[in-house]
Order: sequence, then C-alpha cells, then structure tokens
Amino acid sequence: MGPMTTLSEILDKLKSEGYTVDFNLKNNCLECAENSLQVHPEDFKVDRVFRFEGDSNPEDEAIVYAISSEKHGLKGTLVNSYGTYADDLTEELITALTIRNDKA
Repeated sequence: MGPMTTLSEILDKLKSEGYTVDFNLKNNCLECAENSLQVHPEDFKVDRVFRFEGDSNPEDEAIVYAISSEKHGLKGTLVNSYGTYADDLTEELITALTIRNDKA
C-alpha cells in the first residue's frame, strides 16, 4: 500500500492499531466522546501527529493526534484544526499536545 494521504486513511490505520476512542477537546483536558471521561494533560501522551494542509482553503487544515493514556488504559484519536482555526486551550494542554512524550 502506498503512503496514506487522507484523513480517513490515517484514522482507519490508527483504529486498526487500537486507537479506538474518539477524543474531544475541552479547555483544560481531553474528553472521551463515548463516556465523558476527562483525561488531563498529565494523564496522556501523544504517540504520533499527522498534519493535513488544504490546497487553497485554510479550513481544510487539520491535525490528527494518536493519543494513549496508561492511567485510563485507552488509546484514541483527536482531530482538530490548526493555525487560525484552532481551538482555545490552556497552556498545559497545548504543551501536552505539542511535546512528544517518549516514555518507554
């Protein structure tokens, strides 16, 4: 299979790797869409990041985070716009989403 270039291809691949939870952004945490569990910055790590840039429309710019939480025993994805259209977040959440935590 060639390189994955679409958002849906990346999400399908991550789902096949066990990233099954859909996260939503809150101001100071991530929230699991299925059960409203709140996962705070100190309780998750970003395993991988994928950026998608629109050819001509800034609204097409998106970022996909592959996220895991040992504390909560889950893995999932977060899809968000970036740049001008990014959501307002706390500094702690921004740091958690931008610094890759490579703990063994």
